[in-house]
Amino acid sequence: MNDGAAQRGPVLDDEQFRRLAEYGEAEQTEPGRDLYTSGDDTYDFFLLRSAAVDIVRDATAIEPERLIYRGGPGDFLGELNLLTGQHVYLTARVVSAGTVVRIRAAMLRRALAEQVDIADTLIEAFRERRDVIRDAAGNALELLGRPSAAETLELRTYATQMLLPHSWLDAASHPGRALMSLAGLGEGDLPAALVNGSLLRRATPGTLAEVLGLTYRADGRPVDLVVVGAGPAGLAAAVYGASEGLVTVLLDRAGLGGQAAKSARIENYLGFPHGVSGEHLTRLAMVQALKFGVRIHAPCAVAGLDLSEERRPAVVLEDGTRIRCRAVIAATGAHYRHLDLPQWTTFEKSGCVRYAATELDVRGYEDQPVTVVGGANSAGQAALSLAARGATVDLIVRGADLGARMSSYLTDRIRAHTRIQVHTGSTIRELDGGDTLASIVAEGPDGRRDRLASRALFCFIGADPASDWLDGVAKDPNGFVLTDSRFGAAALPFQTSAPRVFAVGDLRAGSTKRVATAVGDGAGAVSSVHEALADD
Repeated sequence: MNDGAAQRGPVLDDEQFRRLAEYGEAEQTEPGRDLYTSGDDTYDFFLLRSAAVDIVRDATAIEPERLIYRGGPGDFLGELNLLTGQHVYLTARVVSAGTVVRIRAAMLRRALAEQVDIADTLIEAFRERRDVIRDAAGNALELLGRPSAAETLELRTYATQMLLPHSWLDAASHPGRALMSLAGLGEGDLPAALVNGSLLRRATPGTLAEVLGLTYRADGRPVDLVVVGAGPAGLAAAVYGASEGLVTVLLDRAGLGGQAAKSARIENYLGFPHGVSGEHLTRLAMVQALKFGVRIHAPCAVAGLDLSEERRPAVVLEDGTRIRCRAVIAATGAHYRHLDLPQWTTFEKSGCVRYAATELDVRGYEDQPVTVVGGANSAGQAALSLAARGATVDLIVRGADLGARMSSYLTDRIRAHTRIQVHTGSTIRELDGGDTLASIVAEGPDGRRDRLASRALFCFIGADPASDWLDGVAKDPNGFVLTDSRFGAAALPFQTSAPRVFAVGDLRAGSTKRVATAVGDGAGAVSSVHEALADD
């Protein structure tokens, strides 16, 4: 076993330690006892009063057991999966006899709610531990695939969004080929995931979530609020709902962050003068939601809404599971639009067509020609992000004016950037290439067609509302959900035609497509939920 570093970071002082210990039960431990082991469905939080405990990553097919860190008297055990519900991927083994204080999940959540100073320390420690052990424990979850394949990118994006400690291997690399040979994997098995030594072929976010214990499991606890959709509006609704005492469940069909998570940089969001990536903003919101006890399940697809009981709406999952609750906030946003072009699906599957410009998406296009299509802020942010990485960018804008739908702070920088060529009044007519994209053909306002070298196409041309699941709720002709004032003066803000169902964010008819507005929607809808539930 390799030597591991002692766990540092935020610590509890003596008074906080004693105060937190009141929520648990003292136990005597002996050397060799496992407090929890990798693969367990759940585990408890432990304060180490006098015992010493090693946290180890179990041996894998290609690596021996590894010591991650050793905790001693005054320390505590645990990290973010205490709150996410993810299966355990490390083992805690007693190495020196002594006393521990076991605090079970329900009591830990109570402590986090009641002891603000302790909550701040623990949450920061959990977050830092997740970052620190990501490399050390990465082999507990290994992802293997072709980096340019859409399925691989989807799997890696999910693991990153959900803060899952993991390692990544390119199937074409020497370590990747060795692992494929050792595991008996072929090209048709990719992407693959190794979870604590178990092999998952043709892995998807859904199958990975099931193995890791992140899918929804009914546990008999009553639910006050179900939030469907984990973009900025949904995350805000979940945070405000849980922080104000509502038992809150957050569901999303794919991952966390919605379209905002795919933004390379958001520069006009209050409180971030230097800008913030959508991915980072999503991570912060997730940790905040977990702090207040939100139960997050993703991917978790919702199929419908049961309004047969006026005071107890039920969200119906694709597998038929019904989650009965007191109120629902719909925040499912919209689906990405695509261009109706031959080979679109082919290049989409090969990873050459992308709908985001996150760090993972733009990686590999340094010094390459790429195309961005779209005229709103997300397209402008993507063009600047790609150009900053050294790519040569052709920005295709259907409208005649770059500034018609894009913020001036973006248009000024785009016009001044030497690596970005703007094509206004233009439309993409062809995609060409073999297995990968080689060029696009753009038609200008005068009808002239130009062939432009392009190794990838980043598409930001809008979206259609994801509202099909909202059975029995009034919508406008385009499928956006109608809310509040359209149903008379008695209707609550964000209320739909169903009394205890609310709609927020891009899903709502007439909404402003901005992150800050979406967050405000989510927070405001929770106030309406409280008012609706006041007569229960």
